[in-house]
Amino acid sequence: MHTARHKKTLVARVRRVRGQIEAVERALVEEKGCEEVVHTIAAARGAINALAAEVLCDHVAEHLGAQRISAAARTAAASELAQVIRQFVG
Repeated sequence: MHTARHKKTLVARVRRVRGQIEAVERALVEEKGCEEVVHTIAAARGAINALAAEVLCDHVAEHLGAQRISAAARTAAASELAQVIRQFVG
């Protein structure tokens, strides 16, 4: 799996996401103002989007951009990617 090659980077991003989610929880527990809570949620969403972008870009490079991929495999990978994007955006 191509994500294994980027494991260190991806795990670091997951840890950033975890930190952002914990910050949301802290803001709620500490009864921070709405503006601060929404700002913290936006940061968490940004962190998860960055993680998803990293995985999706790796997927595109590995399954669509690699020259060794046949046309049939490329078509199948494009269809799979479209489905994943629909689920993510969804």
